[in-house]
Amino acid sequence: MDRIDAMKVFIATLDEGSLAGAGRRLGRSPAAVSRAIAFLEEHTGTALLHRTTRTIKLSEAGERYAAACRRILTDLEEADLLIAHERSAPRGLLTITAPVAAGEDLLRPMLDDFIARFPAVSVRLQMLDRPVSLIDEGIDVALRIAHLSDSTLIAIPVGEVRRVVAASPRYLSTHPRIAQPADLAQHQIISMTHFGLDSWSFPTSTGSTIPQVVQFTPRLIVNTVRAAVASAVDGHGLTRLFSYHVAKEVKDRTLQIVLPDSEHAPLPVHLLTPHGRLSVPKVRAFVDFATPRLRRHFKQLQIDSTE
Repeated sequence: MDRIDAMKVFIATLDEGSLAGAGRRLGRSPAAVSRAIAFLEEHTGTALLHRTTRTIKLSEAGERYAAACRRILTDLEEADLLIAHERSAPRGLLTITAPVAAGEDLLRPMLDDFIARFPAVSVRLQMLDRPVSLIDEGIDVALRIAHLSDSTLIAIPVGEVRRVVAASPRYLSTHPRIAQPADLAQHQIISMTHFGLDSWSFPTSTGSTIPQVVQFTPRLIVNTVRAAVASAVDGHGLTRLFSYHVAKEVKDRTLQIVLPDSEHAPLPVHLLTPHGRLSVPKVRAFVDFATPRLRRHFKQLQIDSTE
């Protein structure tokens, strides 16, 4: 059996979550998929998957082998495209990752238009609120909100976002005035893991070198942006999110940003892709398509949030 073909079957099984799913994607029977994986396991001398009647799970060795397979298959795809002179013909499966809220609110609507424009390209959008290794997990493009340190990636800046504290006008009108970060300790807090469960930090105040940290006992802890926004809009307290999370609500005046003079410096937003991937037509097509649209969005976001 061809080892490269077996690797493709192995990765398709992981992406689809089952032998049957991989078979449907590749046009093969579950038995053929099982044989390909068994071939790899025999070749490597170790179990790559733990299989039950309903689920599959990578072994520890399988995790390392899957990362290597993704790199090999990506390199082969790039080589095939370059040799075939297909730079002008976007096609194939494009894998994109983004934080959940950004994926739902920004990329998903944009991808509808992208797919319509490039009918030979299919897209897998993975919305994950966790760090992702683009190379190890076979990601073509990522939308990332953070200061970057990974020099192995190509970064295209598309904007910046602020970390803001917001509450409904109704809540603010019936609770103590908030003039400085320390005042938050008197208020009801709706917290999220990524923005601090029991404390929020703020830049140093005038004349001090120590960051301001406000401790609190949250009245509500949620793990999604939508839940935090909805609870704040309903008047149940203050929440801390990125400015794009609450842009619509601020514009509609159902939420109001507080302490704008005590915000940290904005965080940059980039599209990231591994070196070499921009030569792949589907990746170049998406980056060229998405970059100006995202830049317009984040520029408008800055205008709306200061109105």
